[in-house]
Amino acid sequence: MPVSFAADVKNELCRKKMRSACCQKAECYGMLLMGRTFQESGISLTTESSAAAQRIAQMTAELTAAILSTRTVLRRASHPASVVSVDDERDRARILDFFGHTGREVTLRLNRANLENECCPASFLRGAFLTCGTVVNPTKDYRLEFVVPRMHLSRDLTALLGELPVAVQPGVSQRKGAYVVYIKGADRVSDLLTLMGAPKAAMEVIQMKMLREMRNQVNRQTNFETANLGKTASAAARQIQALQRLLDMGLGLQALPENLRELARLRYENPELSLRELGEKLTPPLSRSGVNHRLQRVTELAEKLCRRAE
Repeated sequence: MPVSFAADVKNELCRKKMRSACCQKAECYGMLLMGRTFQESGISLTTESSAAAQRIAQMTAELTAAILSTRTVLRRASHPASVVSVDDERDRARILDFFGHTGREVTLRLNRANLENECCPASFLRGAFLTCGTVVNPTKDYRLEFVVPRMHLSRDLTALLGELPVAVQPGVSQRKGAYVVYIKGADRVSDLLTLMGAPKAAMEVIQMKMLREMRNQVNRQTNFETANLGKTASAAARQIQALQRLLDMGLGLQALPENLRELARLRYENPELSLRELGEKLTPPLSRSGVNHRLQRVTELAEKLCRRAE
């Protein structure tokens, strides 16, 4: 089964090395806080990324000495997922205390004390994305989401995103009982991916945006040229038709003024030539606009002469 773009992004994020203990704490906090449960009675999260499951288990053990268990379930048909949980009550208490929570909060909120330095919000967002985030394949759309299980946490996450050094302009919607904090637009998604530590994925988004813009430009140019060709062909057909009627009625091209005869003959004998090419064949040569103006006169005069002769 092919790996999705979102899975590739999570694999890239999981390869990022921790530069400082504060960022390791912030990322681990983001993964646990945004999981399915983060309270005294249970701490657990579900992820389709085996790399993310392994990363959170390792981080939590290093920071708190707590042990996390992992089991595999089928979240959707043929989509295995890892359920990571803290089974021991004392381990849960240790983790909650480490991050400044009691586990008995009526309303679970983001504890900013875990984001000690300016570098920590990016690490927290990386952890949150690994647990509850996804990103649409840039061949289809430019959208990154965090599916947050609690309303106040979604508000805290939105506020944090709004404070970043890059303007990502987060929005919030509801879907199936969850709160979806989303980022739209190639540049914003790319900026956030870069900030979280996925520059390769960010580059793919920008490359796809550039490719789409190039294709759109080519399509617009092609449509423009096609429309112009259609107009040119229609005009040429009208010109040829008027001249043919002039000949069929026995009037001939000599019925036209002398300064138009050469151009009328060239147009009649070369219906495929463009206005510029016709102008180059005249003696002396004539500009495209000059040829267009004269051909309009040729057509009008030819049609007028034919009406008189009928």
